[in-house]
Amino acid sequence: MKRAKTPGPASFSRKGARPLGDLVSDLVDPIVAKKAGMTSGLLAAWPEIAGQRLHEGCRPEKLQWAKADGGMSRDGEFQPATLTVACEGAFVLRLQHESRELIARVNAFFGYPAVSRLKIVQRPVRIERPNRKVAVRPLTATDRTTIAQATSRIESPRLRAALERFGEGILGRNAARTAPPED
Repeated sequence: MKRAKTPGPASFSRKGARPLGDLVSDLVDPIVAKKAGMTSGLLAAWPEIAGQRLHEGCRPEKLQWAKADGGMSRDGEFQPATLTVACEGAFVLRLQHESRELIARVNAFFGYPAVSRLKIVQRPVRIERPNRKVAVRPLTATDRTTIAQATSRIESPRLRAALERFGEGILGRNAARTAPPED
């Protein structure tokens, strides 16, 4: 009796939506591999690999393989790569002391001894995110009177309170946009 062939993972096409991370990693991995010699998986797993004490001030920048045949020496032996890690000043000493452990964790991530050396470069790692909150100026008594007059005929106390809060937000934002910059 012959068994029916079941589709394998390669031939199975998933219907419906796919996670965005899967789609993005399929697009980004070849670019990251070409430019930095590593996968987006290493970048995504960096907080776990580096640990609580290092991941905030350090990040992997490049995985530099041996020049000859992508990690293979002339006699056919595998040559491990050098991992370049960008690190902020305060974290450099800690990274130097924990470099052997970090190399072991990176190699455990890859599943084979892919990295033999760390190259530490000192540069800023943290990205300062701009404050995207809209500036709000405190309301004047005239603004509050205008809002109270506009909502005075509304019978529902909950609706009136909600509209007053909404009016305060709108007037505060508009006033902050038109106000001259403070020195």
